[in-house]
Amino acid sequence: MNPVHPSELTLEEGSLLVKIARDAIEAYVTRGERIDVSMYRLGEKLLRPGMTFTTIERLDESGRPHLRGCIGFLAPLQSLVESTVESAIEAAVNDPRFNPVEPWELDKLIIEVTVLSQPSIVDVGDRWVLPSLIIIGRHGLVAEKGWFKGTLLPVVPVEYCWDEETFLAETCVKAGLRPDCWLDKSTKIHLYEGRVFREREPRGEVYERDMNKEYRSLCSRKT
Repeated sequence: MNPVHPSELTLEEGSLLVKIARDAIEAYVTRGERIDVSMYRLGEKLLRPGMTFTTIERLDESGRPHLRGCIGFLAPLQSLVESTVESAIEAAVNDPRFNPVEPWELDKLIIEVTVLSQPSIVDVGDRWVLPSLIIIGRHGLVAEKGWFKGTLLPVVPVEYCWDEETFLAETCVKAGLRPDCWLDKSTKIHLYEGRVFREREPRGEVYERDMNKEYRSLCSRKT
C-alpha cells in the first residue's frame, strides 16, 4: 500500500488529524491511556501508511506561543492516523528538551500536525545547485552522514526567515555536522514535502498554514 502524500489530504482530513492528536495528548496526559482510533470516522487515506510530526506550543499570559514539544516520524512504518497518535504522545511526554506536559497546561496548548511525504535523496553533481532545488515553505530537509542525521521541518525556515543556503546550513548543524556539510558529496541531503494543519486557539478551529504566504509576509518586512 502506497504511503499517503500530503497533497492528497483535504482540509477536513487534516482537521481530523489535529483533533486526534489533541485527543491523544489529553487522554495520555490526564489518564495515561491511548485512544482507540476506531471511534473516529476514518477514510481510506488516513489508514494508509503515512508520516507526521506533531508540534505542541503553549500560550503565555500575553497569548504568545512557545514551543512545548515536537516529535515525529520520517518513515511510513504505520498508518497516518497511528503516526499522528504516536507523534502526539511522544511530543507531549518524551521530547528530551522539555518536561512532560501536565494536565493544567492542556487549556493553553496549540496543536499542530505536519503531514510529510517520504524523503527523497537529492543527487546533483554540483552541490552549489542544491539551494535552487529548495522551495521555502514547501520542503523540509534531512542531512545525513554516517551516524549523524537531522531534519528541519518546512515551517522552520519560514519562522526564522532563512534563505535556502541558511536552511541547508542549519539542517547540517541540527544533524551535528559542520554548517557547510551540504557541500560535501559524502553528506546525503534529502528533500520532503509537508502540509501544516494547526489550531487557531486551544481546541479551536483548524486551518492549513500557507507557508509561502507567511514567508513572503513575515520575511519581506525584515529585509
